[in-house]
Amino acid sequence: MVNFYPVSTIRKLTRAGKHALILLGLMSGLMTSVTAQNMTPANAAPSSVQPRLADAILVVVNNEVITRYEFIERLKVIENRLKGQGGQMPPMEQLQRQLLERMIVERAQLQQAKESGIKVDDAMLDRAIARIADQNQLTMPEFRKRLEQDGMVYSQFRNEIRNEMILQRLREREVDNKIQVSDAEVDAYMAEHSGSNANAPQELNLGQILIRVPENATPQQLAESRKRAEEVLAQLNAGGDFAKLAAAYSDGTDGLTGGDLGWRTQDRLPQLFVDATANLQQGQIAPLVKSGNGFHILKVLGKRTQSVLRAAPGANPAAANTVKQTHASHILIKVNQVVSAADARRKLTELKQRLDNKAATFEELARLYSNDFSASKGGDLGWIYPGDTVPEFERAMDALPVGEVSEPIESPFGYHLILVKERKSDDVSQERQRLVVRQTLRAQKVEEATQDWLRQLRDRAYVEYRLEER
Repeated sequence: MVNFYPVSTIRKLTRAGKHALILLGLMSGLMTSVTAQNMTPANAAPSSVQPRLADAILVVVNNEVITRYEFIERLKVIENRLKGQGGQMPPMEQLQRQLLERMIVERAQLQQAKESGIKVDDAMLDRAIARIADQNQLTMPEFRKRLEQDGMVYSQFRNEIRNEMILQRLREREVDNKIQVSDAEVDAYMAEHSGSNANAPQELNLGQILIRVPENATPQQLAESRKRAEEVLAQLNAGGDFAKLAAAYSDGTDGLTGGDLGWRTQDRLPQLFVDATANLQQGQIAPLVKSGNGFHILKVLGKRTQSVLRAAPGANPAAANTVKQTHASHILIKVNQVVSAADARRKLTELKQRLDNKAATFEELARLYSNDFSASKGGDLGWIYPGDTVPEFERAMDALPVGEVSEPIESPFGYHLILVKERKSDDVSQERQRLVVRQTLRAQKVEEATQDWLRQLRDRAYVEYRLEER
């Protein structure tokens, strides 16, 4: 990621009835357009009469357009990604319909971000892409070559990453920053989950196919959405591939990646999802679930018991309030316009060699080189609870024996050397318990509010589908 129809303008469309016919015409024209491009000789001179079909307007979203060319390029990327995952490809018409809807929602978000003055400058974008390349253990030239091998134009990739960063900032502004968790909610949660680990919430890995319902939907729209959801559910119960059907039908943001929601505690999932899957085993599919956003089809991909307060290894299972703590220090080299990711890693490798050779102490090097507030304390971060640091840092720290220094570790902040000084298991203080619970409840609220915000944004958008006749 030609049989054109007469010029037509349809306003405020839903995904039923006319929408299906319109998309059928769009997709027919698109596939013919793609075929025509592939059959055009490389040395053919551009026509001064015929316009490039791929550049024609496909959809108008508010005051901007999505062109055929944009759509075809995104479709190529999605196809390559799905093929790379080794799964079956959904029917092309369904894949195109899902992608077009996703692009419409993205365009509406980007427009709101623009109106709000949200931007990502080139320097920030360059650092983000450098981190992606480094995570794949590639230099930037190697990374660009890999993208080209995968059929991705580098300028297109940069634009997609920039848009993702803008959308994340927009969601933080429009949703995350507006979420509040009251003391009463924390008290109620702690009362419900007090006692033994038997009452601790499970972690669930769910797959979701969402058939979205428009805001203020009519009875007919509800019935049509339910029918569509029931048809998908019937295909799954008959042995259909969940990831394939999610890519083909789901209106969720995770649809094109197979609908996998990832591991989450029950508290980070809508209660409707928890109730619907409570008695299901791994691999089973729940009956249809109706929410304010639409109809959900849920599959249990995995289940495991996990206390929110994470009991320490070897501790009494009933001690839900016991947690492992780590006393650690670090040396941080930040990546910026002056210091590249390769420079930061190389510098820390040199410092690690000095430590291994006992040419200096960790505290001395931290004071001299660390780009962190902890430098004045010799890099000392104090006692760290699970969840206090970013996942990359925590995984590396947890894997270190006491007294050892890590290799250079990357995180969103830059590159670190980590020293584990000591560990202990201790009771979590009341204040600490309340903080963890508040974070858990907030994550659940953010998830639900984000879905509701996206639905409202889509329903408010002015959408005009353009069909053309040659």
